[in-house]
Amino acid sequence: MTAVKEALRRPLGQFAGRSVAGLVAVAGAGAGFGVLLMLVRLHWGPLYHADREAAEWFNALVAPHHPLVTVLRAITDLGGRPVLIWLVTIAVVGLLIRRQPRLAVYLIVTGVGGLILDPSLKALVGRLRPVVDVPITHAPGNSFPSGHALGSFVAYGALLLVFLPAMAPRWRRPAIAVFGVLVFLIGLTRIALGVHFVSDVFGGWLLGVAWLGVTAYAFQLWRRERGRPVPPISEGLEPEAGEKISPAPDEERVLEHPRSAVAELLVGWVLVFGALYAFGMYVSYHAEGTFLDTLDTAVPQWFAARRTDSLNNLSWWWSKFGDTHAILLVSLVFCPLVLAVWKRWRPVLFVALAMFGELSLFLVSARVVDRPRPPVANLDGPLPTSAFPSGHIAATICLWSAVAIIVFARTDRWWRWIFVAMVVIMPVGVATSRMYRGMHHPTDFMGAILLGALWIGLLCWVVRPNDDVRQGHRPAIESERVHELDDELARAGRED
Repeated sequence: MTAVKEALRRPLGQFAGRSVAGLVAVAGAGAGFGVLLMLVRLHWGPLYHADREAAEWFNALVAPHHPLVTVLRAITDLGGRPVLIWLVTIAVVGLLIRRQPRLAVYLIVTGVGGLILDPSLKALVGRLRPVVDVPITHAPGNSFPSGHALGSFVAYGALLLVFLPAMAPRWRRPAIAVFGVLVFLIGLTRIALGVHFVSDVFGGWLLGVAWLGVTAYAFQLWRRERGRPVPPISEGLEPEAGEKISPAPDEERVLEHPRSAVAELLVGWVLVFGALYAFGMYVSYHAEGTFLDTLDTAVPQWFAARRTDSLNNLSWWWSKFGDTHAILLVSLVFCPLVLAVWKRWRPVLFVALAMFGELSLFLVSARVVDRPRPPVANLDGPLPTSAFPSGHIAATICLWSAVAIIVFARTDRWWRWIFVAMVVIMPVGVATSRMYRGMHHPTDFMGAILLGALWIGLLCWVVRPNDDVRQGHRPAIESERVHELDDELARAGRED
């Protein structure tokens, strides 16, 4: 009996020791933030002057260098709400698919808390943003604390605590180091861009440490109350969930022969570009008097003669479905869901290569062919790229074709046909809107079809995105085996 009590007392004692040290750190961060808040609120002279001098120094250093400003803006976007909300939302959905509701709730509570603390404290303090000689960028609202510094620390820190167990032990320290560097750089960009004082960023970091520590400690208390072992924080929140939340635990390698696959893709890329170049040069400069020339002349004029305000607005929205932001958004939602449901990297690689190949082929072909826009009013104004091929249409074709190829092979449910329909509906809608707006000829649309068909066909042959399904000789989601739930995602995430 004594041995049993000693066995129980030892881990509890270790937890108590770790808890005291953690609570001291969290309490110290909270106290530091409170002191800093009071100094800012009372307009303490030394802090005020130090903040002003730092803002002026950074502005003089950064403002003359436009490439540096571009890099700083790209880094600062990683701490913005759109990126952080997307990351946390995708992680929550993935955890729910993998049947890890406790970790999902932890991310929701921690993230929502950070969203509440930022605007409420800014309203309480009411500090104005820096005024510099050469404004670089603009940010709405008050200044203290920095929402980017707070949000990045809380969001990336919470994601790190949740997914540390899915990493091999040798990668955990590098992951922690990457987290620290990323949060530091995001905070630094807010100062360098002139939208926050140094004390704003330090305040955001201190508050982030305090809030993340409180939520992590609460999660550990919950585990202890239920008789579960409480691991050191360096091992993550739930080490036993490591295999379940691992992206692809059963996939030994993404490609069987990666070197030959790279060579095949490079050769194929060159051949696809050659076909695009030949067709583009022909329809742009050598098709006079042919049916294609008549088509390229008559169709833009026909659309231009039938423009109305309502159709202009409708075509603008349809055109947006094929622009970079929409394509990227769909990809960034679809790929994590594929990884969460089917636990395979190969379909994700297939989509990534589809979009990268399409973008590179489009940019190079447009640059070399250099075809002018149709001789009608271009509703989108001058664009940096030429008319052939249509990047909007090519990206739409490649994206939805890749999505349909993956989904159709992995389920036999009726809704897979929706994705097949999207392969037709989305490109036709985007193509119609682009031609209506006078931005492309019909043969630009044909060039986009040629690009999409050749590139997606090449990727299917080289990458074989559904090879794991073919090896098993059955879809990954089978309708006849779903008895209790009609939710396909929950079915796919169920343990064998």
